[in-house]
Amino acid sequence: MSDHLRTFRHSAWLGWQLESNWTSPWLFLMYTIARPIAGTLILVIMYLVVLGAGNNPVFFAYMFVGNAFYMYVAQVLFGIVTVIHEDREHYQTLKQVYIAPISFYVYIIGRSASKIIVTTFAIIITLLFGVLVLNLQLDIGNIQWGLLLVSMVLGLFCISLIGIALAGVSFLTARHGAGINEGIAGMFYLFCGVVFPLTFLPTWGQAIGQFIPITYWLEIVRRAVLPAMNISAVSGLQAYSEGEIFLMLLVSSAAFLVISIGIFRYADRLARKKGKLDMTTTY
Repeated sequence: MSDHLRTFRHSAWLGWQLESNWTSPWLFLMYTIARPIAGTLILVIMYLVVLGAGNNPVFFAYMFVGNAFYMYVAQVLFGIVTVIHEDREHYQTLKQVYIAPISFYVYIIGRSASKIIVTTFAIIITLLFGVLVLNLQLDIGNIQWGLLLVSMVLGLFCISLIGIALAGVSFLTARHGAGINEGIAGMFYLFCGVVFPLTFLPTWGQAIGQFIPITYWLEIVRRAVLPAMNISAVSGLQAYSEGEIFLMLLVSSAAFLVISIGIFRYADRLARKKGKLDMTTTY
């Protein structure tokens, strides 16, 4: 365990250095603040155009909070998947890391820790902007912090598992890491009820969404952040209690754990067999 913690600490520090060394700290801070606000304004304008000024505050909160926390999905997946291509193609250090006496899983997750830190900051800014500027009805005093903390730990663990599976696929691809990440993240955006309820989808689409743990994670996060609102009536999951939602999140995460490790190990074995671990593809 101490070896894993040391690996995580050093790989997280390395990830932070790579994440923030492209500019001055103040410009990086301004970018971190401006980016989530700009993305939020785009979504809000689209929302107002579609539904008009007389919108439903509960539906707006459902959409806004879901989109804010979805940043974790896009950014953490991107952070994990790009580790393979950065180390193999750009820095050409993947084979040295691969044969080092450390857990490669821990190294990959540690490298993505900087994405979690930056994304957490972006989500806080987004929620504050929603409360102060967009009249988001979020009361910090009513947030169920215990439920939110537990769901965040499990949710980030699940997102990391999906990222590890995609990292395994990246062993076998050339310069398509961003495309893989964006494609999977886009699928989750559509099927997991990020900005519109599952009930808006056809039956087959709802079945896909109910298989993906991100759906249950966003639902329980919304309930924890907005306990005073009847969010479940909008999401279409009102038939399930918080305990049942959490149980489905736990079960689906366990299923994705098995799937993720299986995909990564198979891709790893195939990459070693074909000599792709240290192969550069003119990145």
